[in-house]
Amino acid sequence: MIRHISIDAQDPLQVASVLAEIWNGKAYPFFYPNSYHVMPHDSYGTGVVVFPKGTVWVPGAETQSAQLLSATSTDLVAIHAAISVPITQQQIEQIGQREGWRVLSREPGDGPFRLIEFWVENRILFELLPPGFETQYLQIMQPGVIEQILGQPIQPVTTKGFSHE
Repeated sequence: MIRHISIDAQDPLQVASVLAEIWNGKAYPFFYPNSYHVMPHDSYGTGVVVFPKGTVWVPGAETQSAQLLSATSTDLVAIHAAISVPITQQQIEQIGQREGWRVLSREPGDGPFRLIEFWVENRILFELLPPGFETQYLQIMQPGVIEQILGQPIQPVTTKGFSHE
């Protein structure tokens, strides 16, 4: 289970505010300058950390923890997340329209399950699942159904003499 993810944004405060609104949650200042942690205060500790655009995680040296650095950023990213939200499709569409962000409703046939594409700052894809959408998502994410869609799971890869078994 994913507990939290982090993204970067051109306007971290605005993005955090919108995500808090969609989640009926709250946004808090985070430990890194101009960054925020958005939480719906669910029983899972779910959250999204929003950093300034170009902030990246880098490995620490030897025994140091990971570090945050500012770097050159691209406009589009590979990161995306499917997130259940407590508000309606209409409310999501209204928020997206207000922000000038792309919002697209995808029905079965456009993909394996119903969702709403919500493009944060028109660059980061969140697949939102308002009430009623999660049922189909959970049905599809069962091992037998996933194998029908994606095929058999891959065998674990071993590298550098280590086994993942």
